Amino acid sequence: MKIVMLQPLGISADKLDSLSKPFLEQGHELVVYEDQVDEETLKSRVSDADVLILANMPLSGAVIKAAKQLKFISVAFTGFDHIDLEQCKAQGIKVSNAAGYSTRSVAEITFGLIIGLLRSMVPLEAIVRQGGTKQGYRQSDLYGKTLGVVGTGAIGSAVAELGLAFGCKVIAYNRSEKPELVQKGVQYQPLDALLEASDIVSLHVPLTDDTRHLINQQRLELMQPTSILINTAVGPIVDNAALAKALHAGTIAGAGLDRVDMEPPVPADYPLLAAPNTLILPHVGYATDEALERRADITFANIAQWEKGAQENIVL
Repeated sequence: MKIVMLQPLGISADKLDSLSKPFLEQGHELVVYEDQVDEETLKSRVSDADVLILANMPLSGAVIKAAKQLKFISVAFTGFDHIDLEQCKAQGIKVSNAAGYSTRSVAEITFGLIIGLLRSMVPLEAIVRQGGTKQGYRQSDLYGKTLGVVGTGAIGSAVAELGLAFGCKVIAYNRSEKPELVQKGVQYQPLDALLEASDIVSLHVPLTDDTRHLINQQRLELMQPTSILINTAVGPIVDNAALAKALHAGTIAGAGLDRVDMEPPVPADYPLLAAPNTLILPHVGYATDEALERRADITFANIAQWEKGAQENIVL
């Protein structure tokens, strides 16, 4: 069996050796690529692979079609919208993801963004370096705020629980209520009601046809002018052009984003880069050292379980 890793997983060489050793001892082959290439080169790299490992690299239908021997894809990522699943179905290719590896990591950076905005940390840090003071910058407590959590899957649930620990009133929107969160004090509401009532809105839903531009101009206008929007989920959940306009207009007070419409680097003329009171990170919520090791563990375990006929973390 030939296993092809199309991109590095952010782990040490020793860690990779440890994870790959059982497969090599069984006589399997592991090929690791660390550079980004064009689609034609990618087709060549997958042509004789039985198993692919990739994280957030786009995998088009054309590339999958070129992988004539491909049987399984182990996605070192929670999301899988960057993979042409219809082509995978057509070829009978099984797919598993690395669900859960970054739940706490993303929940923690969510609050980093929230506190960074509430305490004006980024501009104030720059002002200190310029010899300035706090004059003209507001400070606000997180304690006592109403935190609206959109999507209460694993990450959204972790954010809700941390919000309660910080002393927030936590309200949530989800297709179905989670009794364990309700017991802890989370109140479920319709989405529009949540947007109207929240001081902080944090997004934690996957990207689907239904959630693309879920937060659009009309819904941004429902939010309070003192409220902030946090997106550590998927960029296109938000109409980011509308968000930039809302920030300039003062429709909302700020935004903290780990995801935008594309993977970094972000072009210099991207509208959100010029928006006021906006904290943008280069998609790092998942990328703690601990989370990347957990991700690699799950990724290789998925291959072992699929090989045994006991596939886990099933996408397809």
